[in-house]
Amino acid sequence: MVLERWSTLLLMLYWGFLKKNIALMHSSLAFVPAGTFIFSRIVFGMMSKVTVYSTQNCPYCRMAKAFLEKNGVPFTSIDVGADSEAAKKMIELSGQRGVPVIVVDEEVIVGFDSQRLNELFGKPSADDIFDVLIVGGGPAGLTAGVYCARKMLNTIILSENIGGQALESWAIENYMGYRMVTGEDLMKKFEEQVRNLNIRLELDRVVTITREGNIFLVKTASGTVARARAVILTQGNRPRKLGVANEEQYLGRGLSICSTCDGPLYKGKKVAVVGGGNSALQTAIEMSGIVASLDLIVRSTIRADAVYVEKLKTMTNVTVHLNSHIISLEGDKFLSGVTIADEHGREENLALDGVFIEIGWLPNTDLVADLVKLNGKKEVMVDPNGRTSVPGVFAAGDVTDVKSKQIIIAAGDGAKAALEAFEYLIAEWKE
Repeated sequence: MVLERWSTLLLMLYWGFLKKNIALMHSSLAFVPAGTFIFSRIVFGMMSKVTVYSTQNCPYCRMAKAFLEKNGVPFTSIDVGADSEAAKKMIELSGQRGVPVIVVDEEVIVGFDSQRLNELFGKPSADDIFDVLIVGGGPAGLTAGVYCARKMLNTIILSENIGGQALESWAIENYMGYRMVTGEDLMKKFEEQVRNLNIRLELDRVVTITREGNIFLVKTASGTVARARAVILTQGNRPRKLGVANEEQYLGRGLSICSTCDGPLYKGKKVAVVGGGNSALQTAIEMSGIVASLDLIVRSTIRADAVYVEKLKTMTNVTVHLNSHIISLEGDKFLSGVTIADEHGREENLALDGVFIEIGWLPNTDLVADLVKLNGKKEVMVDPNGRTSVPGVFAAGDVTDVKSKQIIIAAGDGAKAALEAFEYLIAEWKE
């Protein structure tokens, strides 16, 4: 009898405690970011069911999984490159023929959407002022991070992905220390080195950079604001588009800008690669080994290294269309063909399952157009040491006006920018 009374009393006290805390939580919801509340529901047991549809070599799939792992979110991973039935299910769910596709309960997230994932599962950032904030996590940004850490600078890297453009390279044969390495494997080595240092690395997209006195305010797509004494811009480039009507309609539905991600979904199918540079030929060579046929569409002439040109000649299922360009895209829900025109205006229809765009890049400088000086190509103008037109802002890699766009050059320039940022901080922030 005594035990029953004590049990009843304890239950009443516990229920009162719960009601009080639930009321407090509800009263404060207006002041809590949506992402924080959703994260808290995971902590308190209302776990979301998360499924990641991916392919083995897709770097963006790997980053989506790494983000979930970092934030303690359990998930099921399904390789749609190896499982054709799972691939069909993914396409039905998302309406996309591209990876990653992330399903959170009933919500379908297409691609590595760092903004949405941060809203769902991200943790609030600590209020801190960093010595250096690096925008971008490619070869330049990761190298800059290593050099900042070696100078004992409080450093954060904000990037939509880890690896940048290098991730999309099938084979790199001109980086010192490697006879041949994939872009993903090389960037894994870069990332491992960064992870072993005292560097904060956050997957998010920077949307604005402003200056308040001698502090830079950096706002991200997820709504967080980071503050820093110096900024290094290394956000690289974004893929150039075809410029054809209805192009957006077919992105992810037969039109792709990442062959390493989506290539396995086109096994045994008819595809085209657009472009005539190293990236285009690398993609054509690799894809020719898994597809039934491949059309290489080159606006003028092939401008790739001789080693790729000779290799391409051995591919028996590749047809090259020189001095040609796509003038229209056809298909209902998914792309089913294109029309190309040559230099004389002669048109030809090609029945295709997919098209991979490899026609170059445009600098990601919209977010700093009002901050630093750009050249006619909208590249960040820098001096030989990576200094921009604004004191305290440095830049490196393909986002700059440095002529040669190579991984090894970007990494070296990232190191220079970090060392220059260190000198700036020593001079401007003397205690």
